[in-house]
Amino acid sequence: MTFREINSKMVEATVVPGQRLFSQRGAMLAYRGEVAFTPNVQGGQGGVRSMIGRRLANEDTPLMTVEGNGTVLFGHGGHHVQVIRLTGDTLYVEADRLLAFEGTLQQGTMFLGSQGGVMGMVRGQVSGQGLFTTTLKGHGAVAVMAHGGVFEVPITPQRPVHVDPQAYVAHHGDVRNKLSTALGWRDMVGRGSGEAFQLELSGSGAVFVQASEEKL
Repeated sequence: MTFREINSKMVEATVVPGQRLFSQRGAMLAYRGEVAFTPNVQGGQGGVRSMIGRRLANEDTPLMTVEGNGTVLFGHGGHHVQVIRLTGDTLYVEADRLLAFEGTLQQGTMFLGSQGGVMGMVRGQVSGQGLFTTTLKGHGAVAVMAHGGVFEVPITPQRPVHVDPQAYVAHHGDVRNKLSTALGWRDMVGRGSGEAFQLELSGSGAVFVQASEEKL
């Protein structure tokens, strides 16, 4: 097991020869052993341009490739850290919530409009988290960041889950997302996303929700 949760805000990663980890830039707190950190502008495994950090036009914020033989402590900004283990499925996660992940996972990006149509694109504007979601697929572990802790909510065909877009952290499984309005357009003026918008997730899987609506 690569990641070990030290406390709610820190994980320890074991780095072994011949295997790579990827982390957000600035996530390394301390390390022991012979470990090297190299910027990776390709965004990890799969040759996809990284969407970590602020995704402004023509701006690339690289992941760090972590290699060698030792252990590394990861954390960032005092945020809560949650380890998610994948067993062949795909995790959809806000790119700026990624702390670190194993190199065995294949990384990609998904435009939110591809799930949920035009309203899916609106979600990024509402949440302030951008229009893209990072995908991680395969077998391995991912460490994600959130405010105030993370709770995993099951999604079943009989019971879809409605989430405040700003409380959304990640989801996995055979899940569709759709943004809907809880109020009329006139009523939404001056209101927060939780009052005006709801992200509906339906299908089979789970969604990870943070305890606070504060943005990273």
